[in-house]
Amino acid sequence: MVEAIQEQKKGIMRRLYDQCMEWLQTPYGIWVLFAIAFVESSFFPIPPDVFLIALCIAVPKKSFKYAAMCAAGSVLGGAFGYGLGMWFMDGVGTPIMGFYGLSEKYLTVQSLYQEYDAWAVGAAGFTPLPYKLFTITAGAFHINFPTFMLASLVSRSARFFLVAVFIWKFGPPVKYFIEKYFNILSIVFLVLLVGGFALVKYLI
Repeated sequence: MVEAIQEQKKGIMRRLYDQCMEWLQTPYGIWVLFAIAFVESSFFPIPPDVFLIALCIAVPKKSFKYAAMCAAGSVLGGAFGYGLGMWFMDGVGTPIMGFYGLSEKYLTVQSLYQEYDAWAVGAAGFTPLPYKLFTITAGAFHINFPTFMLASLVSRSARFFLVAVFIWKFGPPVKYFIEKYFNILSIVFLVLLVGGFALVKYLI
């Protein structure tokens, strides 16, 4: 039964992916990217990175424009997810987390917010951690909204502009490298970033 449900989800995701790739090839591709980034921050299953890579590969000179649009959509979508968690957690937020099998992570995220406040969103926004889990729970736990937005802006922009820089610099061949090692790269970058903040704090 569980395997059948998983296969059904995979089939749905594949159809969504194929449909989005078709939309990207239209003259409104950049707005499709914006929309995907927006909805992925709260409920859409496919990360916008794969669609961002596709557009950047198609027109490398517009990579930074695409990254900016992707970041804008994602941050605004994060605010939408925050609102879902704040006002509609029981009716909407909880079912979304249940669909993705994230319900058991609720208390874990709560403890992270208690220790790091909205800056916990920074880790989720840049690394492979499910960003939607953090946006929805941020609203549910009434995390400071301006700090939440700032953390989202910094982390999501860093994530998408990293992709744009790689493709702008190295061109289409880097696509396979990014797809294979992006999760590792993002974690390494986050470790360096946190280490840098710790070093500055220590020196000051």
